[in-house]
Amino acid sequence: MGDSSVASGTSLIPGGRGTKAASSPAENYHLARRRTLQVVVSALLTESGFESAEKAAVETLTEMMQSYITEIGRCAKTYCEHTARSIPTLSDTVVTLIEMGFNVDTLAVYAKRSQRMVITAPPVTNAPVTPKSLSAGQKRTHPSHIPSHFPEFPDPHTYIKTPTFREPVSDYQVVREKAATQRRDVERALTRFMAKTGETQSLFKDDISAFPLIAARPSTIPYLSALLPSELELQALEETDSSEQDDQTDSENASGNVTADDPSADKENSMLPPSGVVPSAKATEDNVIDNPYLRPVKKPKVRRKK
Repeated sequence: MGDSSVASGTSLIPGGRGTKAASSPAENYHLARRRTLQVVVSALLTESGFESAEKAAVETLTEMMQSYITEIGRCAKTYCEHTARSIPTLSDTVVTLIEMGFNVDTLAVYAKRSQRMVITAPPVTNAPVTPKSLSAGQKRTHPSHIPSHFPEFPDPHTYIKTPTFREPVSDYQVVREKAATQRRDVERALTRFMAKTGETQSLFKDDISAFPLIAARPSTIPYLSALLPSELELQALEETDSSEQDDQTDSENASGNVTADDPSADKENSMLPPSGVVPSAKATEDNVIDNPYLRPVKKPKVRRKK
């Protein structure tokens, strides 16, 4: 063989620099098994007196050994199933070796040879546990009348009714903290929106985007906002005005009903204008502009001391 690499327990193992990283557990297991067989082939070459070997030769011998072991396992499983069993035994393996033309008597002598190399076992890594998305109840085991090689029961969440809602939190402290957090988030979002859509000022002249501040809009009359009433005050004034108008309308209706029942109303009817409609105070109030700044001043009532 060539002089590409030294035949030892580790030098003939591909370091994985040129190989593609496996993505699934099955591919990882296949690569680990392939590397172990390459270590075994390298050890056998060293026992046979080889000092170096080409990579293609090592790969060919590894493929031959893998095919041989795979054929032994397949035939042993066939003999096992032929006798109505599910796990192969030593007798199945012996019959398989004899069927493949191997002398079983020389196996014990070959195992006790003096020049054999001891290969350390590869580290056993536990299979990664896949997290379960749903968990409900405890997983059932097989009863005594069901064999253990049967498939396991499915996850409990597939056949157990589980609630999909949560009870509302009624703790006062938690509710207050949540409300404060939401209020702070709303204020921050509104501030950022105003900073992005409107004019901003920066604390640093070099970097305008750092620490933007909402630009103050100058007003020609800065004290006007202090003199103007707020929306709540205007709403309260409108409510009081509407209540006063309703009271006045009710009093007018009551006085009209009283005059209709009075026998002296015929005299008053003779004093009516030609149109027959008496001008009411409500008609005069409709002509007044509804503006709190144009209304007449209401003098406070002064109570006289008796």
